[in-house]
Parts: sequence; C-alpha cells; structure tokens
Amino acid sequence: MKPSFAIVGCGRVGNALARYLTEAGYIPAGFASKSLTSAKRAAALTGSFNFTDKAWEATLKADIVFITTPDGTIKEVCDIIAAKKGFRPDSVVLHCSGALTSTILLSAKDCGASIGSMHPLQSFALIEYSHNPFSGIITSVEGDNKATNAAGLIAADLGSGCVTIKTEAKILYHASAVVASNYLATILNLSLNLMREAGVPEDDAFRGLKPLIDGTLSNIGKMGIPDALTGPVARGDIQTIENHLREIGSKTPHLLHLYKVLGLYTVEIAKKKGTLSDTAIEAIKNLFMI
Repeated sequence: MKPSFAIVGCGRVGNALARYLTEAGYIPAGFASKSLTSAKRAAALTGSFNFTDKAWEATLKADIVFITTPDGTIKEVCDIIAAKKGFRPDSVVLHCSGALTSTILLSAKDCGASIGSMHPLQSFALIEYSHNPFSGIITSVEGDNKATNAAGLIAADLGSGCVTIKTEAKILYHASAVVASNYLATILNLSLNLMREAGVPEDDAFRGLKPLIDGTLSNIGKMGIPDALTGPVARGDIQTIENHLREIGSKTPHLLHLYKVLGLYTVEIAKKKGTLSDTAIEAIKNLFMI
C-alpha cells in the first residue's frame, strides 16, 4: 500500500500533486489552503472530502506532507503546524520550492518528522492538465535521508527522474533553472524584436524560428553544446558579426548591449569547439567588448 499524503497550499503545484499522486495509488489524507474553496477543489481532484483552512487538521494523519504554499510562507506554515503538533512523529515533510532548502522546515523535526525538499523541474502554469506534467521530467531532492528516499520513490511513481543535490548549493541549482526557463524567454524576446524590426510580424516570426529552436535543442541533446554551436561566431565570420553590430546599433541600439554580452559568452563555447584560431578568437572578442 502506498503512503498517505496531505497537501498544504492548494495552488498549481499542490493541485497537480493531489491529482497525480492519487492516480499513482497514494492515499489522500487531507487538503488545506488559506482559501477553503481552493482546498475543496484540490480534494475534489482526488475524491476526498477532507479539506480545511486549518493546515494542522489536514496533516495530522498523513505519512507525507507537502507544503506547497508560496516560498515566503513555507517556514511560517510549517512552524504553525509544528506548534499545533500537526506532524506525525514518523512522517516526512517536503516542500516544493526550487530556491529554498529543507532547513526552513526544521520545526517539523520537533515533532519527530523527517524533512526534505522535492522540486519538479517543470513550469506549472495551469490549474488542470490533460496529461501528467511530472512525466519525463527531472525532480531534484535534498534533505534528510528518509525524506530524500521517500521523495525519490514519489518522483519515480509520478513518472519523473530524480537527482539529489547538495543542500548548501541549492540556490545555484535554482539559478540554473531560471536561466534555462526565464532567460530563454528573454533571449527569444531579443530574437523576436530583431525580427519585428526586419518587418516580420511576431506570430510569423515565432512560427519561423521554432524549428530552428527545436533543432538546436535536439542537436545539443545529441552532441553537447560546443559541437551543436553553429553560426558566425563558431565559424569565425567576422564580416557578418560586424554587420550585425552595425545594424543593431543603428536600428535597435537598446538591444546592442545584450547582443554583445551573449556574443562574448558564445566565443567561449566556440573555443571549446576548437574550430577557431587564436587570432580569430581575439578579433571576435574585441568586436563584442562592451
């Protein structure tokens, strides 16, 4: 029999966990949220009627407790539950923040619980899903051995891979995720702005760029970043780079700084590819200097 679980904080991540943990055979023990309506909605996803706006009432009978509130309230909520003796002595308490470590759950240890964090490396933009958002992704875990072991089994049952990260380095892990997700949007915005300046409507621009984006990601997966790198920097095409800088500086000067910064870092990748001479590397670096 799978363990029982409680969700405290019934937003996007909490709802997804509620539904897909239940589908994986875990037993819903209770749902709590600041909004009773949100708690009721999460419970309904599992067929449960055990919902409340008092977190300690939802957690008391759970083997595993997920605190999926906003980051700024996780510690406060945990402390309140612990003060009410709302954690079972042998339970596992997990939060799902990508930026915070398990140490913010220390008060749960006063009840005899094990603590950890379990962060699905996924963007949860929806309340309801037509497919399992955990399937095929990576979930990071850290914390007490019992908690990380439990989180690893949960990740596997949800269809996710699992990696264990160092507690003291978790903020770097989160920074990596921000770069891959949020800053990818920034880079695409730069690309679309340049396309727009060239007279291409944004919808057409994205539709045209998407195969290029998908192809690049596919090549990185197959060959690694240095060998997947193409374009003027990789081939040492100084004339094309000069043309880019001149036109961007003339028509969209507010984008020039970002383009140059990205170019400088791209030179370092091109060096690893081994296709450029030292002379070409220095010449290209000089073009991109801020």
